[in-house]
Parts: sequence; C-alpha cells; structure tokens
Amino acid sequence: PPVTLLEVFQEHARRHPRRPLLLFGDEVHTYEAVERRSNRAARVFSRRLELAAGRSVAVFLPNEPAYVWTWLALAKLGCPMACLNCNARGRALRHALAASGATLLLASPGES
Repeated sequence: PPVTLLEVFQEHARRHPRRPLLLFGDEVHTYEAVERRSNRAARVFSRRLELAAGRSVAVFLPNEPAYVWTWLALAKLGCPMACLNCNARGRALRHALAASGATLLLASPGES
C-alpha cells in the first residue's frame, strides 16, 4: 500500500525523536518537538474549529516552522490543505482562495 509523508514523518519521529528536523535561523526543532506541536495544533483545530476529515482548509502562512506543524496537524485530521502564497494579495489571493474550495482560512496574526 502507498505510504504517506505523514507516516514517514511519524516513523522518523518514533525512531529518532531528538534528531533535528527543522533549522530556522538560530532555532532547532527536533522530530519530537514538531510531533508534539502538530499534535497540539490538531487538538486545537479539532476542538475549537471543529475540523474533521474531508474539510478543506486554506493556509496563508509565511515560510516558518509553524507552517510545517500546521500541515502535519491537518494531515493528521484528514483535512486537505490548500497552500496559498503568502505574498499574494488582492485579486490573485481572492482567486486562489475561491479556487481552493476551502471552507476555512488559517493565517498568521499579521495577515488581514
């Protein structure tokens, strides 16, 4: 059977929890830390946003570690993710959002 990126990540997190996964500036995020953060995000998305499998979510985040655990959290919930270019604005952004079919938009606090 096919193997998903989520399954590959989780296997690495089980086998090598303290290995670095992400290096972002001076920050080092291990597999274990990213697994914990993505689990926490999945719980918040499920409980507070009532996300469930099959609900499409648009993600409008800059290139930062939170993007990775947001993607993993949505994958754990079975929610398809529409990746929006965080540099898009105006008509291009509206078009991308409409084309995504998403019913929810996740964005960083600085985006409006």
